Amino acid sequence: MTTAKICIAIAIVAYLAIVIYIGYRYSKQNKNEDDFYLGGRKLGPFVTAMSAEASDMSSWLLMGLPGVAYLSGIADAGWTAIGLAVGTYVNWLIVAKRLRRYSLIAGNSITLPQFFKNRYHDKSKLLLYIGAIVIVIFFIPYTASGFAACGKLFSSLFGVSYFTAMVISAIVIVGYTMLGGFLAASTTDFIQSIIMSVALLIVLIFGVQVAGGLGNVIENAGKLPGYLSLTQTYDPVTKTGGPYGTITIFSMMAWGLGYFGMPHILLRFMAIEDEKKIPLARRVGSIWVVISMTVAVLIGIIGYTMSQVGALEVLEGSNSETIIVQIADLLSKHGIVTALLAGVILAGILASTMSTADSQLLAASSAVSSDLLGGVLKKNEKSPMILARVTLLAISVIAVFLARDPNSSVFGIVSFAWAGFGASFGPAMLTALFWKRSNRYGALAGMVAGGAMIFVWKYLVRPLGGAWNIYELLPAFLVALAVNIVVSLLTPAPEQSILEEFEQAASGK
Repeated sequence: MTTAKICIAIAIVAYLAIVIYIGYRYSKQNKNEDDFYLGGRKLGPFVTAMSAEASDMSSWLLMGLPGVAYLSGIADAGWTAIGLAVGTYVNWLIVAKRLRRYSLIAGNSITLPQFFKNRYHDKSKLLLYIGAIVIVIFFIPYTASGFAACGKLFSSLFGVSYFTAMVISAIVIVGYTMLGGFLAASTTDFIQSIIMSVALLIVLIFGVQVAGGLGNVIENAGKLPGYLSLTQTYDPVTKTGGPYGTITIFSMMAWGLGYFGMPHILLRFMAIEDEKKIPLARRVGSIWVVISMTVAVLIGIIGYTMSQVGALEVLEGSNSETIIVQIADLLSKHGIVTALLAGVILAGILASTMSTADSQLLAASSAVSSDLLGGVLKKNEKSPMILARVTLLAISVIAVFLARDPNSSVFGIVSFAWAGFGASFGPAMLTALFWKRSNRYGALAGMVAGGAMIFVWKYLVRPLGGAWNIYELLPAFLVALAVNIVVSLLTPAPEQSILEEFEQAASGK
């Protein structure tokens, strides 16, 4: 192993040691399910903000987004980033405070399915079970995408088997998450967001230098038709440009709708220690998201020029998602100091992946152990915790199996899971928080309709192409919202006790 590889390995091992220590440290604070899955609602504003956004961005920020920009220019990546930025801010603005308050009023709910059940006083528990099933269906492949990103990282860097690298990464993530639960995941996410920021900054500065300056970057990218346009797109296969219509723009911006139904983000809102600190968390999180996504898109464009000047090899297909890895590898060859900096970059990629995978594992585990199997093993105080950890391990094994294919696209897997949550939970969450007339029948019907429409649109409608080639989240979200409203109006109004809780949550008294 070369000196550069040794330095990179040192940086990464140091980082992994830190997150495992954090997991061990917080393992002693998990006395019950509330602590393990929601941290006892003790998160500060900075940890809440940065852990929410770090768990949101995932490996998509450092691998998926630059990869899309590298291949096709700024249209797809840019409009997606704009939609996510708007969605982030609006979610913090209108959902965070109301959900924090309402989740306490509604039986001190610690998971989203529990919130829906308690919000509508659903004695049948159908909302609980359907919500938990939705989480399992979409979070397992989402978690698998994180494991896959780790496998790609270490495989391309150290030349080891993709599967071996992926399994080792999964073991580390599962290890500290099983130990420390929500508090460990949130604390490591906060640290990981800092490492991700440093990694983006280093790559940006080094990439511009190697590419010959911003002027050269713009000149090279400008030679490709539609590459630097928000109203056109570049096709890397045909080497031609094409129009980027209004429907497509709205389709990509629809990514922002996903925030209203994303469990691992909404749980952070529920866990903050004081709703009065949410405005500060909103400002911190929103600013970080805008800056980090802008830099990520720029890195993809800079990476293209680096390929053109011969500093990097030309990347095709899903290999474009390793652009930051390639830049880090190049940086490592300039001395021990730069090799250590390269290690920080790669630790940043690892951090981005782990920050989402740990949150997803907790959410999926809570859906199974607390919502689907709740009460099965609650014979003593330790049984729920044992069930929680065993469930988390079982879900991880399934995710590892799904991630065994090294050719899977991180961006593709994440986009499907994101759409699933956005359509299933987003309309249900908005109507639950802001529409007094909504009832359990509408919430249940909307949840099922949204989840089903994701599959229908992606596999039956979208392949038709043309005007039908719309990101499945947008039509599925609209269908779910319409179904929720119509069914609620056609079925009995909520009982008085439900209305009183709604008014209490709305007034804040």
